[in-house]
Amino acid sequence: MDDETTMIGDASAAAEAWLEHVDAGDHGAGWRETSSLFRQMVTEEQWSEAHGKVAAVLGRALRRELRDTEHRTSVPGAPDGEYVLLKYDTRFERKQEAVETVVTMLDTDGEWRVGGYFVQ
Repeated sequence: MDDETTMIGDASAAAEAWLEHVDAGDHGAGWRETSSLFRQMVTEEQWSEAHGKVAAVLGRALRRELRDTEHRTSVPGAPDGEYVLLKYDTRFERKQEAVETVVTMLDTDGEWRVGGYFVQ
């Protein structure tokens, strides 16, 4: 297995574990599992409020399927580093077709953590 395959596998595992917290509505655990950069930029209260609004509009995730992964060394609004973007085709209670993007990053302690989350 090459380094990029390992990197994507580790990043995917971190994203999946994080999504379990999000799906369970455990905003605190979700926030604690984000990258140190994310926690510097977004307080736990801000994250809880923002994700609570998204969940109120879309409802629970009913199905999620990984569509694409992409390794990058640069993403907008963050320092250069190691990033893996994971795009999921997701079906929510009140939105049949959505794309969730989970941005994972190699954190300062060498662990993969979520650094961004977007729903389109």
